[in-house]
Amino acid sequence: MSKTMPEAMSKTMPKSACAPAPSAPSPAFPPSTCPPARPVPPFPPLRVGRGADRLRRAVRRRRRAASAGLAVVAAALAVVGGTEAQASRGAPPPEVKPPPAAVRWVSAPVRIADAATVRLLRPGDRVDVVAAERTGPPRVVAAGARVVEVPAPEKGVGDGGALVVLSVPRDTARALVGAGTVARLAVTLC
Repeated sequence: MSKTMPEAMSKTMPKSACAPAPSAPSPAFPPSTCPPARPVPPFPPLRVGRGADRLRRAVRRRRRAASAGLAVVAAALAVVGGTEAQASRGAPPPEVKPPPAAVRWVSAPVRIADAATVRLLRPGDRVDVVAAERTGPPRVVAAGARVVEVPAPEKGVGDGGALVVLSVPRDTARALVGAGTVARLAVTLC
C-alpha cells in the first residue's frame, strides 16, 4: 500500500473521466423530436362572440316582414273597406254640425236678496244664481257666472238686497232679468 493517491485513483476510474474536456462544443439541447416546420394553410378569420349580431339581424328581418305585412293589410282595408266599413257597422254616417255661433257675453246687474252674501263676493269669483220662487222649487238660472263688479252698498235701501254685476251670455242675462222680477235671487260660490 505504498502507492500514492493519484495512482490508486487512476486504476479505479476510467481514463475518460479523468481526461480533459474535448475542445469541440457539444450541443446545448438534445436533438428535437418535433416535426419540421410547414407553411400554414389559408383559412377565413375566426369571428368570436358574434352570435348576438346574428340574433339582432334575424329579429330585424322579422320586424321588417311584419311591418310590410301590416302595411299591405292596412292599404287593402283602406281601399276596400272605406265605405263598406261604415255600412257594416249599421250606424248612420255622423252628421256634420255647423260650428256654434260665437257666444256674446254681457255684463248683467243682478239684485241678490241677501246683502251679506254679496259682501263676501270679489271680482273674478264664479257663482251660481238660484231663483227661489214661492210657488215652486228653487232653480238655477245661471251656472258658473263670473263676478265682474261688486258695487258699494246703497244708502237708504233697507232689506232690498245688494247689487252685483255678473258676466253671462246674452240669453242667460234675459233669464236673470225675468227671474229677478218674479222670484228672490240668491248666489252660491262655485
